Amino acid sequence: MGEFEGDGEEKLIVAANYLVKELRSGKSLTRNAKNVLQNLLSELSRVAISEDREDEEDDIGEIEQRLNVVSEKIMTRDVDESMIWDLGSDEGNAFLDAVNELRALIDRLDASSGLGKTGTEEQSLRKAHDVLQTAMARLEDEFKHLLVENRLPFELEHASFRSNEADLAVEEGSVASFGAASTEDLNLGSSNGRRNSAEMVVDLINPDVISDLKNIANTMVASGYDRECIQVCTVVRKDSLDEFLYNHEVEKLSIEDVLKMDWSTLNTNIKKWVRVMRNIVQVYLLSEKSLDNQIFGDVNEIGLTCFVDTVKAPMMQLLNFGEAVSLGPRQPEKLLRILEMYELASELLPEIDALFSDHPGSIVRAEYREVMRRLGDCARTTFLEFKSAIAADVSSHPFPGGAVHPLTNYVMNYLMALTDFSQTLDSLLMEQDDAEDLTIPPSPDVLNPVMVEEESTYESSSSPEKFLVMTRHFYSITSVLEANLQEKSKLYRDVSLRHIFLLNNIHYMTRKVLKSELRHIFGDKWNRKHTWKFQQQATEYERATWLPVLSFLKDEGAGSGSSSGSGSGSSSGSGS
Repeated sequence: MGEFEGDGEEKLIVAANYLVKELRSGKSLTRNAKNVLQNLLSELSRVAISEDREDEEDDIGEIEQRLNVVSEKIMTRDVDESMIWDLGSDEGNAFLDAVNELRALIDRLDASSGLGKTGTEEQSLRKAHDVLQTAMARLEDEFKHLLVENRLPFELEHASFRSNEADLAVEEGSVASFGAASTEDLNLGSSNGRRNSAEMVVDLINPDVISDLKNIANTMVASGYDRECIQVCTVVRKDSLDEFLYNHEVEKLSIEDVLKMDWSTLNTNIKKWVRVMRNIVQVYLLSEKSLDNQIFGDVNEIGLTCFVDTVKAPMMQLLNFGEAVSLGPRQPEKLLRILEMYELASELLPEIDALFSDHPGSIVRAEYREVMRRLGDCARTTFLEFKSAIAADVSSHPFPGGAVHPLTNYVMNYLMALTDFSQTLDSLLMEQDDAEDLTIPPSPDVLNPVMVEEESTYESSSSPEKFLVMTRHFYSITSVLEANLQEKSKLYRDVSLRHIFLLNNIHYMTRKVLKSELRHIFGDKWNRKHTWKFQQQATEYERATWLPVLSFLKDEGAGSGSSSGSGSGSSSGSGS
């Protein structure tokens, strides 16, 4: 046993190596040997636990020492009423370092002493959590202060994509009283200045403080205070969006409020809605989502939650207005504005789907699609009822002088204005069964769709074949108009005035078609046919005008001949 002659630790090491060697040799152990080894293991465990406890006591002492230092830093700042980040980012980062160290100390206290915490450790842990809660409350205030004080105004001038100041002249009268509609043209710049869907992000917060906001958010989220952080951000950012809507006179209106509005007020509110909706979706929401991603970028789902919570209520406010408009009476003067709302909603749909693609935004996405569908239904039914309103317009007296009737003026200008929405209207009408819509047969020119395609010499994208469904409806409307004019012409007792009335109105219809985008809808064949109708009425007018004259001359001639014959007979009789 010469190998055991060393002293102290060397003997222990040699003995341990010898034991390991013997155990690995695979020899069977006697009961006595097993008992000795069991005693050895127990003694080793006692020594290890004793040493660990000594180490832990040293660690606890170090933790408590650091805890006192960190707590003093945090509590000193809490007593100071001045905002930390107003003193600069360095001061703010120093405070965050203290908070992050505090959180690390809490983790060490939680992990200490597997055999159970002592009273001192429990007291230290409670103290640490109390200080952390105080620090989080202070960070909430600092976070809110940075968000509020560094807001940047969002103005529509950031993106004046489209002019909506042009008014609808159609509002001057309703189809129920066409006499009020005396305007020559309907003005709606619906397709002018339309913006491409290119992304446009503006700064809603001073970029200089984004890193500070992100650092605060990261610390709060890491400390388990993500809900509090989201709530602060949501409240401040929602206030900014509400303030923007208020400044641009977008009121919080119930459906009942909208339904009670007169047309002039509703028209003004629709124009505001279109202008604000475009800017909010294409610029504001995009910028808001970008801001939330910058602040909460390291925890993306939190950024999405904050974004949706911020914009959901204002978006629902705007969508509620759209729904209210779709529920209103189907009055023709509203159609152009409703089409504008629907067209905008369709245009913005891809951006809405992208902005609210994740689960938190599914409610907004679904509501948006539903409102868009209702606006489309409203526009379609309003257009289809327009034809019935034309047929129902009755006059009790002939229009003075056989001039162009206000009904003709209104209908043709109305159709001209609708050409701004050709593609949108055609797609909406395509969803409806044309056969049941065209209750009054269209002109024979369009009974065969192939003939419609041959009507126009234009081969551009605006040719009749592109908007075949809308073309059929426009033909049907003019057929109803002509039938109504025929009935109105019968109010004239003077036959010549009947023809003058029809001549003037047909000429007006033809001129409106030839000098506007309607020529692409109606085509050359319709124009040729109505030019022929105009000439036919001119011929009938000439006949009606000259027939009494010719009849009078004929009677005069016959009377003169009879008198002359009688005189000759008399002379002759007297001469005999």
